[in-house]
Amino acid sequence: MIKEKKKILITGVAGFLGSNYLTKCLSEGHVVVGLDNLSMGMLENIHDHLDNNNFTFIKGDVLDTSLINSLDDDFDVIVHLAAFKIPRYGNAVDTLKINSKGSENMLELAKKLKCKFVLASTSDVYGMSPDIPFKEDGNCLIGDSKVPRWAYAVSKLFDEHLALAYMEDFDFPVVILRFFGSYGPNQNLSWWGGPQSVFIDCILNNKEIPIHGDGLQTRTFTFVEDTVAGIYAATMKPEANGEIFNIGANEEITILELANMLKRISDEPTTSEVKLIPYNEISAGRKYQDVMRRVPDNTKAERILGIKAQTSLEEGLRITFNWQKSVSLQKV
Repeated sequence: MIKEKKKILITGVAGFLGSNYLTKCLSEGHVVVGLDNLSMGMLENIHDHLDNNNFTFIKGDVLDTSLINSLDDDFDVIVHLAAFKIPRYGNAVDTLKINSKGSENMLELAKKLKCKFVLASTSDVYGMSPDIPFKEDGNCLIGDSKVPRWAYAVSKLFDEHLALAYMEDFDFPVVILRFFGSYGPNQNLSWWGGPQSVFIDCILNNKEIPIHGDGLQTRTFTFVEDTVAGIYAATMKPEANGEIFNIGANEEITILELANMLKRISDEPTTSEVKLIPYNEISAGRKYQDVMRRVPDNTKAERILGIKAQTSLEEGLRITFNWQKSVSLQKV
């Protein structure tokens, strides 16, 4: 890996991925400025780094153009992780506006500085594509516009197209990363953080484990250290410039199997049982469409970025369960 010292701007630095990526960048000796409005991120996630001379935290919003215009003018890379998601709960306007306008603002900064821009996208952009595993140059099949869940996928697809258009028109390098089910320490403890967050909370508190649909839909989950390795390689390697990468693991599992694995990992008696919830009950009477399989083709990331997920799902979930258990005990 290239060891050149860089000055990096991370948006969403106090969030799950941002805080873990910050730790990696500082451990490699880079200078980091982190931006976060703390609407979803938490200061506790980056508390250990606040006294680090190589780190400056700015509480601010990617929608605040005056703040963005006042930032330093010597960044080598902008890593744009700030985003809003889960529009199924009525936040479609926020999802669309924050993701589109926030990315535009940060791309304008990259344009001004002529610096590299790394964009966090999502596996959601593949939508309901039947072409498994998903390849970066494959089709994105988005569902009915009346289904709120697609607002997030559409917003990130727009971000991708906008970033690539900026690269072509204004001649600065862009890398797009499509994340698959990242989990681990500092993950959000609600549905925002993924099903594993909610399932662990239910097991710890002897509550029913809610599973949408029949639980046979499959996902791949990626331990955060493996996700961060992908972000870091994309940041540092010039070979990544102009490319789109899947960042994920290949261990496919049904959501029902995920719940049962977490119950087994807990190593403690629990009364938690799975409760299957019909889709119409989670969508407030609105139409809902699910993705039945979501699996990445990671060949390109392995070939160009030189990264491959190293952490097995069971090992990663065990680490995550113990972390979430310790956080829960601290709140008691």
